[in-house]
Amino acid sequence: MLRARDIPIKNADDIEKMRTAGRLAAEVLDMIGEHVRAGVTTEELNSICHEHITVKQGAIPAPLNYRGFPKSICTSLNHQVCHGIPGDRVLKKKDILNIDITVIKDGYHGDTSRMFCVGEPTVIGRRVCDVAHEALFRGIAVVRPGATLGDIGHAIQVYAEGERCSIVREYCGHGIGKDFHEEPQVLHYGRQGEGVALKAGMIFTIEPMVNAGKRHVKLLPDDWTVVTKDRSLSAQWEHTVLVTESGSELLTLSPAEH
Repeated sequence: MLRARDIPIKNADDIEKMRTAGRLAAEVLDMIGEHVRAGVTTEELNSICHEHITVKQGAIPAPLNYRGFPKSICTSLNHQVCHGIPGDRVLKKKDILNIDITVIKDGYHGDTSRMFCVGEPTVIGRRVCDVAHEALFRGIAVVRPGATLGDIGHAIQVYAEGERCSIVREYCGHGIGKDFHEEPQVLHYGRQGEGVALKAGMIFTIEPMVNAGKRHVKLLPDDWTVVTKDRSLSAQWEHTVLVTESGSELLTLSPAEH
């Protein structure tokens, strides 16, 4: 059973470096937005992000070669839930696209993702993006010392299911710092009061995957891309969150996010 002492507590130096990494990750998403348009391939988006991270930021794209992942970003399109591999897929009007960015700067990781719409999305596309965004911030709103991991999952699940969407259960948020994935696992469903109590200095991602249809998913033969079994649209937003003495701080928040 996971205990609070199993979860790394970041010191002031760690936190400052995590702020830097988080800011850089958010900047990549700000930068790439204008390039998300019909006729562009996800590989082109990957190349633009890779150059920005490595050349302009002097940072490292964490996904590249991580456990064999072949690209610098994840691009998950329409019914793809997460971990989509950039390739020759051409974006079309009405597509919805999640771009997931993780950068390493001075040994620390910043991890965030955002939904982008190619032109005007369908009504369902817009709705699932909006529900996923609100679900994320419902989860963030309960983060403070003494709250539990279950409180986060409960807030997300109750909202999303109340909006007649579903929460993917096979994938979750995670602790993050010098390592890409640390304790704890942050489930996006759960019961109030259950799980480890949060302490100031914990840093983790919250990244609910919300489906317009049923919650069930499957892994494609590439061993990375996860899709909805019923081919319903899926949306995800992600922030890296620091537990502070009085609440939380979003290390990957950008003024450009909306």
